[in-house]
Amino acid sequence: MDWQSESPGLWAFLASLHSGDILSGTVAAIERFGVFVALDDGPAHPLFPGVGFIVIPELSWRHIDAPTDVVHVGQRVSCEFLQFDTYNAEARLSLRAREPDPLQAFADRTAVGQELRGTVEKVLPFGIIVGLEDGIAGLVPFREAPGRPAVSLVEDFEAGAKVTAVVTEIDLPTRRVLLSRPKVARREGVVPVT
Repeated sequence: MDWQSESPGLWAFLASLHSGDILSGTVAAIERFGVFVALDDGPAHPLFPGVGFIVIPELSWRHIDAPTDVVHVGQRVSCEFLQFDTYNAEARLSLRAREPDPLQAFADRTAVGQELRGTVEKVLPFGIIVGLEDGIAGLVPFREAPGRPAVSLVEDFEAGAKVTAVVTEIDLPTRRVLLSRPKVARREGVVPVT
């Protein structure tokens, strides 16, 4: 569809928006692929329930199982405008951009070498996922060196167990936290914070 000629008012509204603009509206529909938002200052969309659209990863910083974990139809929301989707003639929005990033806050108060207590969330063939605080989780990898067995075995852990781990890396661009068991961290040269 040629949105520019078919819906000139919609096109003009979307073209007037700038990245970082704050837009308010009402959640008009929730789909498995995202959330439609009827914007307060925007025109109606000829095909979709709203001119604004939030993809699942932009709903929250934390892991969610469904969009309904965060929003419900009829809820008022304030979102940051990300970009103009010219193919669908909609405003791509972010709800999470209006909230502080919990990983950044974690990185600001946590140092490499710091020991933390957490709960084993998942046991995987390559390591364990440890839930720490504020929805932050880290990976304790089961590393193997040539001629040596894995540092830890899957059988040593079960979901729900409390463990102590040492932070070995916080990588904000990849949103990854790597952890190690305290004895392994010392052997690998990660000095505990005192």
